[in-house]
Amino acid sequence: MRTDVVQRLRITFAVDDPLSYISVLDMGRLWERLLRRARVPIAYSQGFNPHPRMQFATALPVGYQSDCEVIDLLLAEALSPDDLAVMVTPQCPPGLSILDVREVPVRAAAPQSTMQEAHYHVRVCGASEAAEFKTALNRLMARDTIIRQRRKKGKLVDYDLRPLILDVRYLSDHNDCHELSMVLRCGSQGAGRPEEILDELGLDVARYTIRRTRLVWEEELAS
Repeated sequence: MRTDVVQRLRITFAVDDPLSYISVLDMGRLWERLLRRARVPIAYSQGFNPHPRMQFATALPVGYQSDCEVIDLLLAEALSPDDLAVMVTPQCPPGLSILDVREVPVRAAAPQSTMQEAHYHVRVCGASEAAEFKTALNRLMARDTIIRQRRKKGKLVDYDLRPLILDVRYLSDHNDCHELSMVLRCGSQGAGRPEEILDELGLDVARYTIRRTRLVWEEELAS
């Protein structure tokens, strides 16, 4: 197993059913198997338990779909982005699609370290009428604080959801379903989740789907 790194390639991939229901750990194992079967010359970490040098931008929660997941591969041999796509695509299981491959500097910051925002498309079905839904949404966005609890290391910890919500917009309603767009913080400063917002609306929601549509990095906001 080679540990020297000569190249970093960044893959953007989509996640759909049935793959959207696997855990974060299983997604990592899936990529390890995929790269091994594709014979990608991935570099390995040093030590007693070497593992492939790959870095996900952010975890995709179970049940979410996505058009914008990102993984960086640190390679021990250089490949063109096109060659990597040709090697990997035939090994992708149903629900995983390669959208883009590009080279980034070897010493570029890990993608998760500069993550700032995540954009979502949310479809909510079986809830209230459009007018009531919009009223509940406006009421939520007008609040200064939204104190909730999360479990961390076995303990319930209070946190404020409101500063994690950058934008929420009602798009349309059709066949008893409501379409929303959400822009939430996603990074070292904290991350909001769409289902937390739906829970705070206080409406009777029968079912919903969440699709991540875009990830935004620090350098994009600065440009």
